Parts: sequence; C-alpha cells; structure tokens
Amino acid sequence: MSMSTGTGWVQLRQQTRSLEAQTDTLFHTYSRFSSAPTISPKPTEEETKTESQIQELLEKRETLISQLARLLDSESLLTASALKQNNLTRHRETLLEHRHTLTRLRSSITEARQRANLLSNVRSDIDAYRSSNPETAEADYMLDERSRIDRSHGVADSVLSQAYAVNEQFGTQREMLGNVQRRIVGAAGKVPGINGLIGRIGAKKRRDGIILGGFIAF
Repeated sequence: MSMSTGTGWVQLRQQTRSLEAQTDTLFHTYSRFSSAPTISPKPTEEETKTESQIQELLEKRETLISQLARLLDSESLLTASALKQNNLTRHRETLLEHRHTLTRLRSSITEARQRANLLSNVRSDIDAYRSSNPETAEADYMLDERSRIDRSHGVADSVLSQAYAVNEQFGTQREMLGNVQRRIVGAAGKVPGINGLIGRIGAKKRRDGIILGGFIAF
C-alpha cells in the first residue's frame, strides 16, 4: 500500500510540474498580445485559443493538486513526510500565482485594446470633421507646413551659429600666431648678430636651392 501510494504521488507530481511548465510557456505567448505594436479591435482566434488553453491547464492542475492532497491525507502520520507537505503547498501557491497572472494579463490586453480603439475613434472623428470642413483642413495643413519651416529655420540658425563660432576661433588663433611672430622678431632684434645669422641661413637656403635646381636640370 505504501509503495503504491508513493508511486502515485511521484506520477501526480510529475504531471503537475509538467503542466506548470506548459502554463509558463503559454503565459509568454499570451503576454505578447498586450505589448504588440498594433492590437486588433476584437480578440483574435489565436488570443482566444491561448487564453482557453491556459484556463484548461489551471483546471487540470487544480484536479491534480486535489488528488495529491487526498493521497497525503490517506498516509499515516508516521509515513507522511514534511517534504511532501511542502511540495503540495508549493503547488497550491504556484496555481494561485498563475491565476492572478492570467487575470492581470487579461486586464492588460483589455486596456490596450480599449486604448487602441479610443485612438482609432478619435482619428476617425478628426478625419470626418476635416472632410466636412475643408477650410479647417487646409488651415491645419498650413499650420503643419509652418511648423516644418520653423524647424528647418531652427536647424539653419544652429548651423550658422556653429560656423560663426568656428570663424571666431580661427580669428583668435591668427591673432595669437601674429603675437608670437612679433615677439620672436622683437627678441631677434635684441640679440647681437642674430639678424646676420638669420640672413646667412636664408642665403644658404637660396644657394642650396639653386644648386639643387641646376642638378635636376642637368
């Protein structure tokens, strides 16, 4: 009797754990309906089928948990282990958690569908109003064009500002280089013989250039 009860417990637990894993997989599929970029005005066949499968799995798990509880109750206090009691409690908690998850996901899908339908109705009302009031539609079009032109002008102003800033930086750098050059010339004038040395260096460069030119020509 104990061996039969133990075997039944193991089999029921395996079935329960398998159904829990299947439920998690279906939850992943079901949750995508609420986060999809576009949602259909009414539940699709796939959405309805997925929800029904989840509900069916929850009912099967509840039946298996009841069978596990009866098996545990049928055991004597000496043979019933604390581990089995903990396993049963965990299965019950997981079932309750999954029921709450189904309710939450169903509500999220409903809210997303209602929001999408509301936006669609608002767009339809706006289009209908513009169709029956062409002057207003034209005015809205002109306002949109004006906004696009203003944005283009803003981009152009930003580019020009950057160009002016770069040009100002170039002017500052030229002024700094001019100051450095003037300081070098001034310092060279104060050192005896420096001008003559600079002149000789320049003459040597010109002479080397003439010799190199004649060599190339030859």
